[in-house]
Amino acid sequence: MKPSRNITALVEIMAALRTPVTGCPWDLEQDFASISPYTIEEAYEVADAIERQDWDDLRDELGDLLLQPIYHAQMAKEAGLFDFADVIEAISTKMIRRHPHVFGDDDARNAGMAKGAWEKIKAREKADKSGGNKNGDRPSILDDIPSNFPALQTAVKLQKKAARVGFDWDDPSLVIEKLQEETTELKQAVTRSDRNQIENEIGDLLFTIANIARHFDVEPDHALRRSNQKFRHRFSYMENRIINSGKSLEETKLHQMELLWQEAKTNESS
Repeated sequence: MKPSRNITALVEIMAALRTPVTGCPWDLEQDFASISPYTIEEAYEVADAIERQDWDDLRDELGDLLLQPIYHAQMAKEAGLFDFADVIEAISTKMIRRHPHVFGDDDARNAGMAKGAWEKIKAREKADKSGGNKNGDRPSILDDIPSNFPALQTAVKLQKKAARVGFDWDDPSLVIEKLQEETTELKQAVTRSDRNQIENEIGDLLFTIANIARHFDVEPDHALRRSNQKFRHRFSYMENRIINSGKSLEETKLHQMELLWQEAKTNESS
């Protein structure tokens, strides 16, 4: 089998890898649960390549990510559930349905995309699929936000959904005041040494920080990744300076580390 620019070839490669006896032993023993973490990992690697603006790496990472739905579709085909063509048809149908202002009749195209139409269409899809939530109650506007998303991302999505129906702070400064309130409550929990309450208050604090980021149109996960990178850079600078002086990190006093840390910050500014 030769490499190809045709996606059908990739589907055939995956089928060959999953063919009993002649396929790959590792691929043959995988299932949906074991592959799922790789799917998430590949999505993060795509985001990382974009953030680094490494376009060659992005091409490769997009290929790795593309393999994931093909992998899952192959396992689904083997189980008699669906195949990759069904996946393509499902997303094509969904995109056409959600863009009546592009793919609809003349009246729909002339009307354009009304505010909130996308959410209403998604809500109808959700209601048609589930017929209500697990408790048999009326579907919530929050139902379509997966609970296993990264926590900061989930927080922002929940807040955006609530904001669309008017449940939101009018002034970002009020959210900052809320941050101060949550910080005070965390301090009180720490004073009481209440482990459970400390965890609750830290969660509230993180949720409020995500809310502040949303109000200032900042992606909190992206902001945190930038801070992580700054920490890596400054720590590496400090580490190298200590090692080059003939010492180890363990024998270096905290105040000496702090001086080098501030030196790293100054170098960044200049």
